[in-house]
Amino acid sequence: MSDFRFTRPDNFPPIVKNLIIINVLVYVAQLTLANRFPVTEWLLLWPVMPDKLINYLVESGALESSQHFKPYQLATHLFAHSPSSIFHIFFNMFTLWMFGKILENVWGGQRFLFFYLACGLGAAALHLGIQYVRCEELLQAFEANNMRAVQENIGSVSPALGASGAVMGVMVAFAYLFPNTELYIMFIPVPVKAKWAMLGLAAIDLFGGVTSVSGDNIAHFAHLGGALTGFLIVLYWNKMNRQSLY
Repeated sequence: MSDFRFTRPDNFPPIVKNLIIINVLVYVAQLTLANRFPVTEWLLLWPVMPDKLINYLVESGALESSQHFKPYQLATHLFAHSPSSIFHIFFNMFTLWMFGKILENVWGGQRFLFFYLACGLGAAALHLGIQYVRCEELLQAFEANNMRAVQENIGSVSPALGASGAVMGVMVAFAYLFPNTELYIMFIPVPVKAKWAMLGLAAIDLFGGVTSVSGDNIAHFAHLGGALTGFLIVLYWNKMNRQSLY
């Protein structure tokens, strides 16, 4: 395992480079094979739903019997992006490159890969947990025949995809290690220190997740899960002054 030390800066270190390549290849497959195979549907992270709720949704036509959580989705959804907008994958990969290359140069490839995947799983865990609670509320609405509540909570069964949660963890780690680095953010005319930028992004995601605005298809709690996981990992590493993963 590589030591925790600065190495010669590399603008395209191998782990970041290969993560971007994998994401792009998966995205190309989503676009080119869509007419023959439901590639995107295979890769999505579906919520963990009670069997009774699945039956209700299938009977109502809101869900197909194949559309439910499977363990492999914890990995596959990290490498899939919305085929309807190139900006989803572009901004995720650009952010991964911009901040991930610095962390990989500082930590080394193995540590960075562990961190990235852990943040992705942490993002999925919080997202699934929040969705499960909302699915329970949806089930209660079905059983009470409360169609208004059903309509309000039906968005709980929407799947998630994308590297955003893992990327949020990467951004938090950068802000933790380099808190006073000034960043130029789109639509903000003055530079913002990394620590304040990340607090602002977290606040926006928390507001978006709690308010659940109609038409908002962003998995805010996945972002927060990735950010929280990333923060806890770098806090632990810093506290223990660990020089390697093991």
